[in-house]
Amino acid sequence: MTERQEQAAPDAVMTRIGQVVMLCHAGDREEARHRFLALWAELGEDGDPLHRCTLAHYMADAQDDPCDELAWDLRALTAAEELTDDRLTRHEGALAVRALYPSLHLNLAADYVRLGRTDAARSHVRRARRASAGLGQDSYSDGVRAEISRLELRLGEGGAAGDGGWGPPRQRP
Repeated sequence: MTERQEQAAPDAVMTRIGQVVMLCHAGDREEARHRFLALWAELGEDGDPLHRCTLAHYMADAQDDPCDELAWDLRALTAAEELTDDRLTRHEGALAVRALYPSLHLNLAADYVRLGRTDAARSHVRRARRASAGLGQDSYSDGVRAEISRLELRLGEGGAAGDGGWGPPRQRP
């Protein structure tokens, strides 16, 4: 019984991360960075991989320098590689580990584009596309797929719409 209550209890760290994300989305990126760094220091290098992945993923979005953004996105990917589906099921609103990878690789591809590292960008956009097979059929997943297609087109990666994959919806005459 106690174990079930602990599993159903909200995750305080994820709640705190969410509060900082709202601060960042409200436009106070500098304060968000400071709060994210404080949380990162609390978590430590060996902290819960779900917390580290989530925090690093959002910390990357709060960066002004593309090199810093890349560093945080790489931290998010490293933490995701330590995650298990079992760990995610203990988090309210859990998703499968495989559902994280399309977004993580998409972010890395976009970082590499901004840094002019086209080969690395292509590698990650391909990984994002392959990983997208683990996405569901919902608006979030559709948005990730659309972003992957846009970045593929920008990078000259053929096949985004014509090889049985997904692309923009067809218009009826």
